[in-house]
Amino acid sequence: QVQLVESGGGLVQSGGSLRLSCAASGSILSINAMGWYRQAPGKQRELVATITSGGITNYADSVKGRFTISRDDAKNTVYLQMNSLNAEDTAVYYCNQNIRSFLRPKPQDYWGKGTLVTVSS
Repeated sequence: QVQLVESGGGLVQSGGSLRLSCAASGSILSINAMGWYRQAPGKQRELVATITSGGITNYADSVKGRFTISRDDAKNTVYLQMNSLNAEDTAVYYCNQNIRSFLRPKPQDYWGKGTLVTVSS
């Protein structure tokens, strides 16, 4: 069974930085795209950033120039470096990875349980 575990969330002051990590574990064959999404209170979940297996990245306009997504395939881990944080970045951040596993050889989307990021103004 594949599991994703996020870490790195917490409370930070406006203008500060945080780095999120998301590690996948289980009987993994390969990982395609990885990404981060977030859901603020009272709002729908939205895309933050994605990265393909070839390293091509995509960002929401609201985080361009402030956030950087990266991946370490040897560790089955995706990262999100967040700089210049502001109150509008407060949300639960969810990791997503598209994974082929021994039990499910067809690519499946897996989600982490989320990590809370709170930015105080």
